Amino acid sequence: MDYMQFCTVARGAEVLGELWTPLVVRELLCGSCRFNDIHRGVPRMSATLLTQRLRKLEAIGVVERRRAGKSWEYHLTTAGEELRPIVVGIGHWGARWIGSRLRREQLDAGFLMWDIRRFARIDEFPSSQRTVVHFRFRDAPAAERLWWLVVEDGAADLCRDDPGHDVTVIVESTVRSLTDIWTGDSDPGQEIRAGLLDVQGAGRQGQSLWRWLGRSMFAPTRIAARPEAKLRDA
Repeated sequence: MDYMQFCTVARGAEVLGELWTPLVVRELLCGSCRFNDIHRGVPRMSATLLTQRLRKLEAIGVVERRRAGKSWEYHLTTAGEELRPIVVGIGHWGARWIGSRLRREQLDAGFLMWDIRRFARIDEFPSSQRTVVHFRFRDAPAAERLWWLVVEDGAADLCRDDPGHDVTVIVESTVRSLTDIWTGDSDPGQEIRAGLLDVQGAGRQGQSLWRWLGRSMFAPTRIAARPEAKLRDA
């Protein structure tokens, strides 16, 4: 896409306006540096297209590719880091003005779990023992129905196959229900009362669980923009 203008807005948009590019930058800003980790954050993007986007970002000086043992890592340059307030600002704008309005095809259990894993509040989990949270999605595709979040020794691991550890908490939910809680469009108590969420363990209505997991980095903006919040503040 070439706007054929010298304007730097146009030239910048030629880079960031390409399909998937802002999300690739988002993954790099969130700390993903290996190809497979970046791809887990954009699971519906083909590996071929991801390779193309990374090469273009490297060519214009936004990304730097570095050798890491037998593989490669991708890191943002100074130019790439300067995109942080832009990408984060888009996220807050979307949370404030667009909100949920999610169509069924926009719901993605895999991306939701990846986002929960990387933003989980590790310091809030019990430090003296391994904590295993088993997620069961009632309506996800078979391959994405079961997940295990394992937190131990200050690190979080996300598994699709049973790791064989004792389970601390079981979370049964629809994909939309947990997504709405994560993004700030709903609250655990509301989803439990609606019969869309059930938490076994972690205290009454999973109070400890929500302290451990937290929410999306954009959830506070979305919560403040919800109609009930505006009525309360009026």
